[in-house]
Amino acid sequence: MKSFNNIRLVPSALALVCTIFVLNGCADMSRQERGTATGAVIGGAAGAVLSGGSAGGTAAGAVVGGVIGHEATERK
Repeated sequence: MKSFNNIRLVPSALALVCTIFVLNGCADMSRQERGTATGAVIGGAAGAVLSGGSAGGTAAGAVVGGVIGHEATERK
């Protein structure tokens, strides 16, 4: 029964490791690159919610959000 409990921890540990790698990759991004990525994530989440989780709605939201984030943080 103990090995079954360890199997349940694998997805959580994998998600934590992936999050650390993703955040580490953003460390040397410019302000505009961070804005684009943030916009894409927020837009993708909004697209998924508004489309009921369809892949097309999520992708469209990510594209629109990325463009908005890019333009909102335009270099001066």
